[in-house]
Amino acid sequence: MARSLVDLLFAHASEHPDRTAYRFLATGDCAGENAEIHTVTYGRLAARTRAVAAWLRDRNLTGARAMLMYPPGLEFISGYLGCLAAGVVAVPAVPPQGRADNHRALTRTKRLMADADARIILGGRQVIGALDGMTPHLPELADVTRVATEDIPDEAGAGWEAPELDPGSVAFLQYTSGSTSAPRGVMVTHGNLLDNQRIITERMGHTPDALAAHGNELFVSWLPVYHDMGLIGPVLNTIHTGGTATLLSPLHFLQRPQRWLDTVSRYRPHTSGGPNFAYELALKHADPDFIDRLDLSSWKVAFNGAEPVRAATLRRFADTFAPAGFRREALCPCYGLAEATLMVTGGSTGAPPTLLSAEEGPHAGEADAAAVGTGRPGPGLTVVIADPETHEELPEGQVGEIRVAGASVAKGYWRNALATRETFRAEVTGREGRFLRTGDLGFLRDGELFVTGRLKDLIVIDGRNHYPQDLELTAEMAHPALRPGCTAAFGVDTGTGGTGGEQVVLVAEAAPDAAGDAEKITEVIRGALGDSHSVAVRDVVLVQPGTIPKTSSGKIQRRACRTAYLDGTLSVIGAPTAG
Repeated sequence: MARSLVDLLFAHASEHPDRTAYRFLATGDCAGENAEIHTVTYGRLAARTRAVAAWLRDRNLTGARAMLMYPPGLEFISGYLGCLAAGVVAVPAVPPQGRADNHRALTRTKRLMADADARIILGGRQVIGALDGMTPHLPELADVTRVATEDIPDEAGAGWEAPELDPGSVAFLQYTSGSTSAPRGVMVTHGNLLDNQRIITERMGHTPDALAAHGNELFVSWLPVYHDMGLIGPVLNTIHTGGTATLLSPLHFLQRPQRWLDTVSRYRPHTSGGPNFAYELALKHADPDFIDRLDLSSWKVAFNGAEPVRAATLRRFADTFAPAGFRREALCPCYGLAEATLMVTGGSTGAPPTLLSAEEGPHAGEADAAAVGTGRPGPGLTVVIADPETHEELPEGQVGEIRVAGASVAKGYWRNALATRETFRAEVTGREGRFLRTGDLGFLRDGELFVTGRLKDLIVIDGRNHYPQDLELTAEMAHPALRPGCTAAFGVDTGTGGTGGEQVVLVAEAAPDAAGDAEKITEVIRGALGDSHSVAVRDVVLVQPGTIPKTSSGKIQRRACRTAYLDGTLSVIGAPTAG
């Protein structure tokens, strides 16, 4: 029985050493004269993994933390697996980028280095070279070894010895993206990884027969590998199953969203996906000629998670790409979080998403405002809905905090006993064992989970709870100038010392050419929010595209947006000039 994913890697390398494990589209293109495609076989990946692992063990780094700072590409994978094979705790991080991002990247790097107490940085040659020039701005680097893993020779692997590992050994620290708080390092164990891979494999139907039917083409992914959705899913589930994954840079996808579906069409994988905004981007660039050249008929699982899943997005995507062979049944909304390794619930393969149209309230009967089911818990996971204050389990259909128990739930937060106790050691009255407090709100219906929002984002006005997602959806449905999934609703106190109670502020991204109609658009939104939710709207602010703060996984950072609003630092379109 495998003790870790590394055991599975070596087994695949022994059984089919020449099979492609990963290919990387270096230019973002999968065909044409600009295409530059790098590949690595299972045999080669196993050799590189042993080399990195032996190098780390020879330097007595077993048990230490290693920050991984790689540009998009294949080198990250051998660095990450090398850490696992050496018993070194991997810490995926974002490498410092261009000048505009340097200050923010340096600040995050400093914080992660200090929190993880990293003894070594593994990266690509270009990143390591850039870090060498940053020591004046990042003096912490002086005491940390830095190495480009490309420079570790294959011969180093000859001395590799398997470390003593058990299911409770920490494999890596997954730093949370921080939608409502400062990032924390989630301690994911080898046992957590194997259990969650089992769940992903089952929920997504990654059976041997399914792989064989797809010629082992399992994933296409542009998701960043330093984030859990891009790492645990496309990268590690490929190792778990022995399939093949095609990867491209997130930047190449954002620069030209058509590349994603072009790649799916060319390699015909079983599974691909991303947050809701990715599907919206694909729709935005879906002209008839583009759709005409696609073949999406082999795409069995189009997962959608990490941010609210919109019913309208699912409908439009299925309808728009049906002529290219895309099937509505492939749409797979799912729910997960770093504290549970990744996947908690997922839809059934071959079945369309479950939509619950509101029977009462502001959007009664409107299909595009329906609640989207995120599927059922993975086998071995328990999901309950609890009152966040009394810890009582709530009946079906009632909204409360989502709590999770099972072998995928991580060990806790790195060096943060208080937060670990508060988050990972919760109780549910009448249930045995400890539960993970997700901080997310939702309800269960016929065993399926529906996520409604974040506990800390709730807006309370005159004793009534308002979910920001509901207000954001109303605004986006009220006027087409608003960009889907790029709206933030939050409450602000009014009156001296907040004695006037809370009022709603809504900040929405709109196209720059909407500036001339800004007043009319804000009036329409105010009216829709007032009519639908009976809330006092303090302000509606239209801002430039791409300026609302989001996490690395695409979640709206409502608190950061609120701070920018109060500080007057939002990039407002059509703002009146002073004077």
